[in-house]
Amino acid sequence: QVHVVESGGGLVQAGGSLRLSCAASGIIRSVGTMAWYRQVPGEQQRELVARVLSGGTSDYADSVKGRFTISRDNAKNTVYLQMNSLKPEDTAVYYCNTIITTTWGVVSTYWGQGTQVTVSS
Repeated sequence: QVHVVESGGGLVQAGGSLRLSCAASGIIRSVGTMAWYRQVPGEQQRELVARVLSGGTSDYADSVKGRFTISRDNAKNTVYLQMNSLKPEDTAVYYCNTIITTTWGVVSTYWGQGTQVTVSS
C-alpha cells in the first residue's frame, strides 16, 4: 500500500507565504515526477501549478512563476511547494500528485487528499 499525505495549507493575507508538504510512504521502490495541482471550487479541472522530475528539473504554470518554488527530498519521498507573494486568485484546494513504482514493480499515479489554501485580500 502507498500513502500520500499533504500538510501546510491555511488562511493567509495577500502578500503572505505558505509552505505545503507532501510525503509518500509505503511499499515504494522509487518515486518519479512529483507535482502540485490546484482546483478552484466549482471548477472541474485541476490546474498544474508546478512539477519536479526525479532528477530535479522543475517547471511552473505562468501564473506562479517567480512566486512559487517546488522542491523535493528524495530521501524522504517528500515534495514541497513554497508559495510567496500570495494573491487572492491563488485560493484553491491544492493536491499533490506523484508517480510511484512499488516494490512489486507496479507504476501508478497517486493523489493526496488535498489541502485548502485561502488568500484574503
